[in-house]
Amino acid sequence: MESDDDVPLILTWDDANSGLLNEDAERGDENGGGGNYDMVNNAVISTPGPQNHRAQNVSLRQSWEMNYQEAAIYLQEGENNDKFFTHPRNPKALAAYLFAHNHLFYMMELLTGLLLMMLSLCEAPAVPSLRLDVYVHATLELLALVMVAFELCMKLRWLGFHTFIRHKRTMVKACVLLLQFVEAIVVLIRQTSHVRVTRALRPIFLVDCRYCGAVRRNLRQIFQSLPPFIDILLLLLFFMVIFAILGFCLFSPNTADPYFSTLENSLVSLFVLVTTANFPDVMMPAYSKNRWSCVFFIVYLSIELYFVMNLLLAVVFDTFNDVEKMKFKSLLLHKRSAIDHAFQLLVSRQRPMGVSLKQFDGLMRFYRPRMSARDRFLTYKALNTSGAPMLSLQDFYKFYEVTGLKWKARRSGEHWFDDLPHTSFLIFKGVNLLVKSKAFQYAMYVVVAINGVWILVETYTLNSGFSWSRFVPWSYIVFLTIYGVEVLLKITGLGPMAYFSSGWNLFDFSVTVFAFLGLIALAFDMEPFYFIVVLRPFQLLRLFKIKQRYRNVLDTMFELFPRMASLGLTLIIFYYSFAIVGMEFFADVVYPNCCNTSTVADSYRQINVTYGNKTVLEEGYYYLNNFNNILSSFVTLFELTVVNNWYITMEGVTSMTTHWSRLYFMTFYIVTMVVMTIIVAFILDAFVFRMNYSRKNREPVENPEDENGIVFEVEVSRDEALTTLELYKQTCPGLSSLNSLQGVLQTMDRGGHSSLVYLGRRSRTKSDLSMKMYEEEIQHEWYTEYSRENLAEQEQRLEQDLDSPVSHPSSFPEPQLNSQTGPHSVN
Repeated sequence: MESDDDVPLILTWDDANSGLLNEDAERGDENGGGGNYDMVNNAVISTPGPQNHRAQNVSLRQSWEMNYQEAAIYLQEGENNDKFFTHPRNPKALAAYLFAHNHLFYMMELLTGLLLMMLSLCEAPAVPSLRLDVYVHATLELLALVMVAFELCMKLRWLGFHTFIRHKRTMVKACVLLLQFVEAIVVLIRQTSHVRVTRALRPIFLVDCRYCGAVRRNLRQIFQSLPPFIDILLLLLFFMVIFAILGFCLFSPNTADPYFSTLENSLVSLFVLVTTANFPDVMMPAYSKNRWSCVFFIVYLSIELYFVMNLLLAVVFDTFNDVEKMKFKSLLLHKRSAIDHAFQLLVSRQRPMGVSLKQFDGLMRFYRPRMSARDRFLTYKALNTSGAPMLSLQDFYKFYEVTGLKWKARRSGEHWFDDLPHTSFLIFKGVNLLVKSKAFQYAMYVVVAINGVWILVETYTLNSGFSWSRFVPWSYIVFLTIYGVEVLLKITGLGPMAYFSSGWNLFDFSVTVFAFLGLIALAFDMEPFYFIVVLRPFQLLRLFKIKQRYRNVLDTMFELFPRMASLGLTLIIFYYSFAIVGMEFFADVVYPNCCNTSTVADSYRQINVTYGNKTVLEEGYYYLNNFNNILSSFVTLFELTVVNNWYITMEGVTSMTTHWSRLYFMTFYIVTMVVMTIIVAFILDAFVFRMNYSRKNREPVENPEDENGIVFEVEVSRDEALTTLELYKQTCPGLSSLNSLQGVLQTMDRGGHSSLVYLGRRSRTKSDLSMKMYEEEIQHEWYTEYSRENLAEQEQRLEQDLDSPVSHPSSFPEPQLNSQTGPHSVN
């Protein structure tokens, strides 16, 4: 442990001058540990003498606390992929930064963004049941915009004006805020709404929220994939124009063919034909006149649909793959740069090559305030793989790998029942061997397969008048009993902790519990809960554990769920913007019996037809696909995304407005095609990555249900625990922070052990897989490139420092350099 008078190598925010040290000089002082002089803000000052020793210790303690806090901020910026130029530069900026970086502030951002978007439910054209008066929703909008303005003011105070205007996303948000503010005031004064297409920009406030970082990454990837997408799209449009001209020349003489009567109709028909929504209808008039006309459509579809569209997916996938790899590289090096900055703030002048436990604990008190003292100590031990007195920089580079670990003491025995009496031990040991055996696993697979076939036969033989409430199928009881016995055997043999630590076991347990609830619902005629019975076939998913390829597919699917949620939110944001535009221009345009002059009039017809003595209402139903409110607009846009018969909606709206309305629908199709192509590329990339990883790292898996994830093992001796407890009594004397460490000693005393082994676990992430997948490139190329760029930057800063005039040059040697902004500080 370092002594109390250890001085930080780097001094950070200086209270006397309310500013950071000069970026060159603040990086340290090579005066060694002499203690006679210190360098603050490019000025050499004398160190206080012995008579002020107490004051000096207080000052040093405050300096260390500020360094701990700044180091924690750097590490959080590395974790969140925040740019380093937004780092707070003085105590006032720090106060605003801390205020803007807490979960209450994040929640306020999120709720404000959601409120602004949800106002479209009650603004004209509003959902009938949610309509509000103009002054009410305009006032709510102004209040929400004031909250956004407050958020931006805090960001301005933290960033400073010059950095604020350099932050593009923040400037866009500020401009949209100003525009929305003016419009809301106009609406409130006029007491009536006007055409407000700018409402489509409201999602910007939600996207800028901290909790929507994944959505921002998705949008960035979409924009990065646009250049190759646009290239192939231009190729697609080029062939479309050529064939439109050719089709107009070939088929316009046929007066019975409405699809090619004009060049505009030819272009629209062929655009729709790429989606196959109007095929073969678009071909039939020409085909009825000349059978050889089918060659035109076959060639067009072969080129556009089967070649260019698949080429589009291939190009986007290739670009997406490269973007994913470069994104991982940038994030990895950005984290490494953050660790470099934090390390320099944690080392002392007396020991500049390592971080002690006291300094590491001070860091973690700011980085993970809720982490217990025991977990902070175990995290330090997990990093200190060499067993040296201090953490080296190489040890500290693994910081992000261990900070998310959940620590638990390993049992002294191999099984939970090791301490039971001999007879009980033998019984539980037999159950343990049974549930771990291959025979038991494959026997359960056979039972699940038989259950699947039985459910299929049982469902096929049901008649339309069947009611679940009449009886409980005996097969239901038999198979549920088998599954229940399996769950009990596994919990007994493996122990509750080991059983519930497996994802597959959690899945089996959940399905079995729901099946049991369904049985109760059937037995007691609880009709609202009959839907639970439908969940029985989910047991069949267990069969996919048998083969490695199926496990890869399911693992990929489970890994994709969080990312797919963010992609779904990205698509909803696009929907919202297009829905607002659609409502502004097409609200109340379509209605029953409209579009009588168009080719799709039958789809909008609502008439009474008499057949003999019976009158029947015949409806086309397409008038329901409208933009009369935000909810109807979302349904309509989803139907357009599916593209089946989407041209009917387009032609209906066009016939009631203008031909230029087609641009809205075509643009929406192109945008959704971009997003859906990105989603497909993401799924392909995730699956291909998983398969390549499996081939490159052939690790035999004896038990498909064994999911250890990432595991770190740390052994703590009694002497280490006592020494650490004494240190913590000095640094953080609060009883609550010491209870966890005292618990370690109490556990040793109860068991009579001289040491305890703790296991830290966390789930394996895509980043972990990428680290192993690109291990050779990371070690031999990426880190080498990073070191070379950092060295060049340090040399450049050193030259600038030597060229600049320095006061009292003979009083101290050249300062150590530590770059505040790394070459990979991307956001």
